[in-house]
Parts: sequence; C-alpha cells; structure tokens
Amino acid sequence: MKLDAIDLRILDAIQRDGRITKLALAEKVGLSATPCWTRLRRLEQTGVIVGYHARVALRRIMPITAVMVQVSLRNHRQSEFERFERVVWQVPQIVACWSLGGGVDYLLKVVASDIEAYQRVIDGLLAREVGIDRYFTYVVTRTVKEEMAFPLSALVGDAAG
Repeated sequence: MKLDAIDLRILDAIQRDGRITKLALAEKVGLSATPCWTRLRRLEQTGVIVGYHARVALRRIMPITAVMVQVSLRNHRQSEFERFERVVWQVPQIVACWSLGGGVDYLLKVVASDIEAYQRVIDGLLAREVGIDRYFTYVVTRTVKEEMAFPLSALVGDAAG
C-alpha cells in the first residue's frame, strides 16, 4: 500500500496518542475532519492500523522481572518450528517472540513476577518437550530505551535511499 505524507503523519500521531480525538488529529495533520476520518478508516480497513492499545506501567503495579531468552531447537524441520511457535502463543508470560536467522532460532521476551516465576515458565516449556536444544537467559537489569512507536519518517527516508 502506498502511503503519502499525510498518511504517515496520521500514523505517527495515533502511535503517540491512540486516544487523540478525530478533530485534534485532523488539526495535527493539516486536514479537515471528514477527509482525515476517511483516511483513518482506510488505514484501519486495509490492516495498516491493527489496533489501539494502552501502555501500562507494569512496575507501578507490581515488581516484575523481564528476561530475554535465546532459544535453539534440536531439529530444524518446519513442523518443529510450528510446534514451538504454537506453544509460545499459549504462554502469556512470553510477551514477544522473534524467529531469527543465524546461530539462534528464537529470541523471547518473558515477563514474570520474579526469577523463580520465570524459571517455572522455562521448566514448563521444557516439560512440554517442544524441541528446545538449549536456551540462554539474559535478565534485564534496566530499561534504557523502549519505544512503542515506529520511526515512520526515518524508515521511509531509509527506504527512499
């Protein structure tokens, strides 16, 4: 889908404030309300916008432990990858999973109440025999940067060369 500068401004604005009113959004991107609303609906209907979310400051509710986990599988058959990924979707503490190229098959982001709760998640994966050959645990000691909004202008500029 080809996006123009106004579409990108709309996306940038709603990434930063999903609760922005339609009128405020229109003013921010330099359109009147109706054309802005039409563009927003098109972005939603084409699947460019997939949802609106609240960002929760979890550490204000309870202490948490965030862990990054490198996972390598024993076998590299498509069925093994699919089985592992199905199980990952069933574990709510695994909040992100990336399939990687190179020496590691997956990178997981796990959140748990403490390190013992994290270990129970890993033990559960191992008990389910999802093909894990080895895993490496990296405890997050401090979050330096965690952006939820994509840098659309920079990415478009990169793609343009």
